[in-house]
Amino acid sequence: MAYIKAGNDTAGHPVQIFYEDWGQGNPVVLIHGWPLDHTMWEHQAIGLAKGGLRVIAYDRRGFGRSSRPWTGYDYDTLAADLNALLEELDLNNVTLVGFSMGGGEIARYLGTYGDARIARVAFVSAVTPFMLKTDNNPEGVPQSVFDQMADGMKKDRFDFLQTFAKSFYGVGMISHPVSQAVLDWNFTVTSLAAPNATRDCATAFASTDFRADLQGIKVPTLVIHGDADATVPFEASGERTAKMIPGAELKVYKGSPHGLFFTDKDQLTTDLLAFVGR
Repeated sequence: MAYIKAGNDTAGHPVQIFYEDWGQGNPVVLIHGWPLDHTMWEHQAIGLAKGGLRVIAYDRRGFGRSSRPWTGYDYDTLAADLNALLEELDLNNVTLVGFSMGGGEIARYLGTYGDARIARVAFVSAVTPFMLKTDNNPEGVPQSVFDQMADGMKKDRFDFLQTFAKSFYGVGMISHPVSQAVLDWNFTVTSLAAPNATRDCATAFASTDFRADLQGIKVPTLVIHGDADATVPFEASGERTAKMIPGAELKVYKGSPHGLFFTDKDQLTTDLLAFVGR
């Protein structure tokens, strides 16, 4: 098992970030979504490594096998964790791939640290540019939606996670794009995340404005989003993200839900391989 140190917590203890490092070639760093961990990238990590790339997938602080500090779940800190990983492994010519909440780390990293190490970026079902509906962001999602999420986690986090997963993967009365085994795996992974990290990260991705970060992106960019995403609506996120980044390529997965890393796993791997190969 491999770890890098990403500073200290408020008690002075080191924050350890766990990562997997597979394959050889130009590096691709996979940033997972909320409230999962790096294992969500199983299919893409294997496919990219077999395609001649070095794949690094890490656990965000508070999730998976990384440290579980009490604080540090704002995007400035999370981007600093990503920067620590890139610096410790001395990665260059990097492709960053961020799913859902992970798209926020990409935006804030580039906005803060620049693109000297970065060759290209891919936003997959990402929360950018700004999820929350405000007076100057009328396309966003009402605060009441995030309040309901917070209330659900406070009342019964485990029930919330099971219910949330069905919408996440587009499971309904007659629609079953993933098996019960996938839902069981999803619940196991998400239930083991630190409760405070789960709560605080939800606040972060709901309330962080990435519009200025996106407008400064100059590296080749791919935006992938499902138009049936009920978790991070396409019109409020993927569509707007692609418009904000000069020259960004937009791929819309017709009828796909939020969790397209599994429902469309082969297509996503193929599209990422083609993008990195460019």
